Amino acid sequence: MTLLKNWDLRVDPSVFKFLKRIPRRDAEAILLIIKALSADPYFGDIKKMKDEKSAWRRRIGFYRIFYRIKNTDNIILVFHLERRTSKTY
Repeated sequence: MTLLKNWDLRVDPSVFKFLKRIPRRDAEAILLIIKALSADPYFGDIKKMKDEKSAWRRRIGFYRIFYRIKNTDNIILVFHLERRTSKTY
C-alpha cells in the first residue's frame, strides 16, 4: 500500500527510556523501524489491536511497538514498546 501522505511521528518519552535499557543492537534496529513508520505505518508485520479504535502493534523479533494512527491529522503516536514474554498478551 503506497501512501502519499506525510505522517507526523510522535514518540512517547517512555519508549526512549525503554530503548536505553535494552541491548544497543536491538535498540538501533527498533529505532530504525520507528523512524520508518512515518513513511508507511501500514507496512511490515503489523496487527490491529482488539478493542482499540486506532491502535496497532508491529512485531520486531522479541519486541513489540504499539502505536496509534490518527488519519485525520496524519499523526502516528508511538506510545509503548515492550519485550514479548509469555505474559505480553
